[in-house]
Amino acid sequence: MAAVTELTVGQVATRSGVAVSALHFYEARGLIRSHRTSGNQRRYGRDVLRRVAIIKVAQEVGISLAEIGEALASLPEGRTPTRGDWNVLSTAWRDQLDRKIAQLKKLRDGLTDCIGCGCMSIDKCPLRNKEDRLSAQGPGARRLLVAR
Repeated sequence: MAAVTELTVGQVATRSGVAVSALHFYEARGLIRSHRTSGNQRRYGRDVLRRVAIIKVAQEVGISLAEIGEALASLPEGRTPTRGDWNVLSTAWRDQLDRKIAQLKKLRDGLTDCIGCGCMSIDKCPLRNKEDRLSAQGPGARRLLVAR
């Protein structure tokens, strides 16, 4: 039995666990590619399965589709991404993820008292900004941000 070199959109959806509509969305964003048969049906190379797996993992940890697209654009087209490719991509995202983790930890720890009180006006609230003193530092919540 010959190995299948091309997959239908339904086969990619089944194998990857991603909805057909999501595959169409990824394709419209340039994250994956297909070609059309003479009957105007989409066909995907097998490499798309690994690319979709990378997209899913990256989205799960909070990497934006724009950043995923930039990363995937650096890979050779039509070739299944390798372990080395993944190492390059994940290393590039590591610092960003570390910043997000630090921010989430600070947010979690700072909100511990707020969860019980339900009030943002108590004197010990870490979000309190009496007389808007922090406005000089810029817009948005300042106390719970991690310095970049």
